[in-house]
Amino acid sequence: MTVTLLKERQDDEESPAKQQERRRARFRTAARAALQSDAVRATSRLIVRHTSYVAGGTRVVIRRTWDGRSAARYERMIRAAEAAGLMDQVADWEQRGHVFRASRHRRRMDTLQMMLNLPKAIASALAAGTGLLLFIGILLAWANNNVRDVLAPLEGAIELVRWVSFIAGVVWDPLLFAAPWIALAAVWAVGRTRHTAPQWALPIQDRDMGGPITPHIVVVAFRDLGISALRKAIEDMGDVGAAMLSPIKIAGCGVEVDVTLPSGVSTEEIQNKRRKLAENLNRHEHEVFITIPPQPRTVRLWIADSGALDEPIGPSPLMLDEEITADYYTGRAPWGQNLRGDAVGVSVFQRHILLTGLSNQGKTAALRALALWLALDVTVDFYVADLKGVGDWRGFLGLARVLIQGPTDEHVAQATDMVEWGVDEMQRRIALLEKSGATDGVTRDMARTDPRFRPVVLIVDEAQVAYGCGAKGEDKRPYGGSKATSRYFQAVKKIHDQGRAVNVTIWEGTQDPTDENLPKRSREGNHIRGSLVLGTESQSKMALGDAPVDAGAAPHKLRRGLDKGTLVVAGDGIDMEAGQASVTVRTHFISGDDAVTLTDRAKARRESVATVHKLEVVKPVDYLADLAAVVGDEKRVRTTEVIHRLKNLNAKAYEHWTGGRLKALLTEYGEEPGTYDGYPVVRWESVQRALERREEEIEEAQ
Repeated sequence: MTVTLLKERQDDEESPAKQQERRRARFRTAARAALQSDAVRATSRLIVRHTSYVAGGTRVVIRRTWDGRSAARYERMIRAAEAAGLMDQVADWEQRGHVFRASRHRRRMDTLQMMLNLPKAIASALAAGTGLLLFIGILLAWANNNVRDVLAPLEGAIELVRWVSFIAGVVWDPLLFAAPWIALAAVWAVGRTRHTAPQWALPIQDRDMGGPITPHIVVVAFRDLGISALRKAIEDMGDVGAAMLSPIKIAGCGVEVDVTLPSGVSTEEIQNKRRKLAENLNRHEHEVFITIPPQPRTVRLWIADSGALDEPIGPSPLMLDEEITADYYTGRAPWGQNLRGDAVGVSVFQRHILLTGLSNQGKTAALRALALWLALDVTVDFYVADLKGVGDWRGFLGLARVLIQGPTDEHVAQATDMVEWGVDEMQRRIALLEKSGATDGVTRDMARTDPRFRPVVLIVDEAQVAYGCGAKGEDKRPYGGSKATSRYFQAVKKIHDQGRAVNVTIWEGTQDPTDENLPKRSREGNHIRGSLVLGTESQSKMALGDAPVDAGAAPHKLRRGLDKGTLVVAGDGIDMEAGQASVTVRTHFISGDDAVTLTDRAKARRESVATVHKLEVVKPVDYLADLAAVVGDEKRVRTTEVIHRLKNLNAKAYEHWTGGRLKALLTEYGEEPGTYDGYPVVRWESVQRALERREEEIEEAQ
């Protein structure tokens, strides 16, 4: 009792605002509990369902009545045919409308004439009826010899009218009372038949659980996206909303349709409503893809058949055809299928490749599938660094010239040496190509007949380990990082810049991309960029670039664990429709055992390769220090003389050096050779400034 009194006193002492807030909190709690009750939800669905049946059925009946008594149906068909550009159908519907209006006019004129003739017709009918009854009465009177029977038929007719009036009076009131309920039941039945209630309120057996996609379903799905301008525009269109749509085409395991948006609605708004649009179409979010075609204010929808994307796509053609071959220059690697179900082939000819995604989503398998196909071309040399080191690339032992496996700093150092060897090989080939006088680069014949121009593919799987490595070499330069002193990053960047032209390419696989473990300059140097499932849209833009993601590419919308091996790919080398910025590929899965089978097949077709696990590292040449040594204390030295001295100093390292290569060395540190008396020269002060600038960069990196 004391506690109750104390509580009431505290309530009296509370301000009105606090009391009101307390009451609101209690109401919210009660409302939340009610909404979580199964009985309340079931009752709400029942009320909404039957209310929607009545409202929807009324709309259907009114529309049918209006269509039956007006030319609205023909006008709708004409507008729809005009929007679709079917002018022959426009003419046909115009003719039908003209016939309907003429018939309706004729009926109305007949009705007016009948109204004018009705009084005369009634009078004639009454006179004829009365005469007939009197004639019958006369016959009865004659037969019965009773003159009173003359009026008997007339009296009978009057009695019949009286009884009909009595019965009508008795029935009228109940009928008048029941008429609204009969009409309500009728429109309810129409609404129930047409399923005019929302999908969530319908009984489970009546819901559309992913049936065929029709123009009506697409238009209604867009109308209900919650974009007011779009909803108003579609409602104003009436039944010709389908004019927004292109023909719905079968596209693989789904359908494809272009939707032209009304003025005031942007494609970005539609992209941001992907989940709601998918649910309006009775699909899961991953079963609807939105891209931007070349036409303005248009979005392209690809809508999968319900559950189709959860079915496997079958084995790789590499496993089905033992005689399959590969050609680096002209062939295409069978990688998988696009959403249409068409086979996807990838040209890797002189293309740098980057594949990324979250861990354990199929990145290594997708990258390895390309290498397994290319291994069937006996002219291609592989150099592989697997910085995970769990045996994913073990099948390339005896096939790759270098195979590095392991995640330690030592393995990163070996991978860096391998990529730097690729840079040296690239520069050697550039010099050879310049000497050869070739005008078309490294041709297919040159690559197949001259071993100095064989295609070289450097593969670094789990490249984020290399980019994130903080270890330093003997020259105090870090292996990882994204600065000018980073050995791995700088080597990759140089190959991206010039390696393609001389058949030196690099493929990288990395996971969970960030600016730290995948520098911007490195990822943008790739020709083919693919991504498996990622966590955020910003990561998708890192993986593929801004333009593909803005145009609809969405690896962050893939399902982790369920869409393993599904890649969103941007760049060249893969078939896309005109204006398309990316393509979604469901890659064929090749298991580890199958990969070994394929590498054994490739080894049988080529000469045996003695795979090494690290390149024999030659002490790196300090080009800038050598340049300072040959210039000495002289104020300036002619460029030709400098190159001659460098070759005398280290013939192997400077065998292919030219004035252009010397200029590139100085330009790297912000200096350039000068001229004196018309001859190109190297100035002592330029060399010293370059040395100072390099020291500053090393100190900053430390």
